[in-house]
Amino acid sequence: MSAASLPERCVPCAKGTPALERGAAEARHAHVPDWTLDFPRLRRTFVLRDFRDALAWTNRVGMLAEEEQHHPDFHLTGWNQVELVLWTHAAGGLHDNDFVLAKKIDELWARRRA
Repeated sequence: MSAASLPERCVPCAKGTPALERGAAEARHAHVPDWTLDFPRLRRTFVLRDFRDALAWTNRVGMLAEEEQHHPDFHLTGWNQVELVLWTHAAGGLHDNDFVLAKKIDELWARRRA
């Protein structure tokens, strides 16, 4: 798969699904430049207006994660920051699903701010 393309949706992964190698993860990172590639994880912190907005954002991302059947780790810190950490537990590292979900989260964030 080229860096120019990602699947449209997350796909189910069974335990033992191979994780992406560092080079493949770095190539896919171009799709989600606002995320930090902390190999073998993707991280992004969203700063919101207040606790209520941070909690609402967490719930919106949670609904998207349910639709994709791929779930980030959520960290609500301070009173207005939500850190999301993506990695595929079944693979023990990064998988295309992490980049697909990160891109969809970015799109959700862009619509929220529009």
